[in-house]
Amino acid sequence: MTVDQAVFLVGGLGTRLGSLTAHSAKPVLDVAGKPFVEHLLGEANRFGFRKALLLCGHRAADLRAAYDGRRFGDLKVEVAVEAEPAGTAGALALSADRLDEVFLLANGDSFFDFNWLALLPSLERDDWTMHAALALGVPGGRYGRVELEGDRISRFLPKGEGDLPINAGIYLVRRRLLDRIQAVPCSLENDILPALAAEGGLLGRPVEGAFIDIGIPEDFERAQSALPMFLRRPAVFLDRDGVLNHDDNYVHRPDQVRWTDGAIEAVRWLNDAGHYVFVVTNQAGVARGLYGEEDVLRLHGWMQSELRRVGAHIDGFEYCPYHPEGTVEAYRRVSEFRKPGPGMILKLKQAWAIDEARSFLIGDRESDLQAAAAAGIPGHLFTGGNLFDFVRPRVPARRRNPAAG
Repeated sequence: MTVDQAVFLVGGLGTRLGSLTAHSAKPVLDVAGKPFVEHLLGEANRFGFRKALLLCGHRAADLRAAYDGRRFGDLKVEVAVEAEPAGTAGALALSADRLDEVFLLANGDSFFDFNWLALLPSLERDDWTMHAALALGVPGGRYGRVELEGDRISRFLPKGEGDLPINAGIYLVRRRLLDRIQAVPCSLENDILPALAAEGGLLGRPVEGAFIDIGIPEDFERAQSALPMFLRRPAVFLDRDGVLNHDDNYVHRPDQVRWTDGAIEAVRWLNDAGHYVFVVTNQAGVARGLYGEEDVLRLHGWMQSELRRVGAHIDGFEYCPYHPEGTVEAYRRVSEFRKPGPGMILKLKQAWAIDEARSFLIGDRESDLQAAAAAGIPGHLFTGGNLFDFVRPRVPARRRNPAAG
């Protein structure tokens, strides 16, 4: 099943923020240079969601004017407005006709740095209605804690200190949840989740990762410096043919792809570890007239869909169609984007907030390593075998909620 829709709860009054929300909805307050909700929409686009629905209440007209119909990359945004306060579950019920059969649901005032797609593989089972992301290592007594039995949330505990995870406010939801909402207003947190947990219908996935919400002035101020830190991630640049898939002579169709042993697991591992994952690949077959750029794009889309099935994704594909000896005139030239030139890596470094000190490239040829060196990052030569086994020792453990406190 394809999950294309991300739904954001952005209807709260934000009264604890005092004068900050007197003339602005909380999700559009400026955090690190842009409205907070745009950081969330950027993440939704990064993880391959194609539709976003903002469920609005307070100052809904402003949100509708600013976002309804806008695009963030491939993500199209729509806005739904509740006429009267309906609560977090009530907002879902009022927009029932606009919800997909399965959708991602997220609070619009918090940011949790984890692999959203890690929730998707649970769709192979039908024994749950919601699957919640849980943040480990969040200190302080401000949040309620969550108790697990196996992979199911058994109960929610009152606010207080402890080592148990907290509800991070991101869920994979089956639309049948709406059958439980009998009246409006209705609170997801108070009226729905505890009962669902008691019945065994609520899965929980504990994850180590950075978490912050902007609901109180102290955390709103802390988010100004913490959020850019969370978004500046290490990157792993992967060659394609010979690393992700076997180099079987100008691969350009899905039926030609033979994934390298451990390749899909390696990408998922890197996603879960909080790394950006990029593909940088020479595609001289375009210059030689063997296939077109549309074939490259189609294959990369297919690879992305195959990865998504197991909760993995590539953040960006870059390819170079040029070759100095090409037979197609439009592509016959020297290009800094063709490895050993660093052009593809430098383009990605410019477009993304990358922690270069912890980034590296994996390639199967000396030209890959030369490109990495020219771009100022280490390169590692993969000569075959299991890619996951090759990647894992080169990636440190997931950071536990940096900048918390």
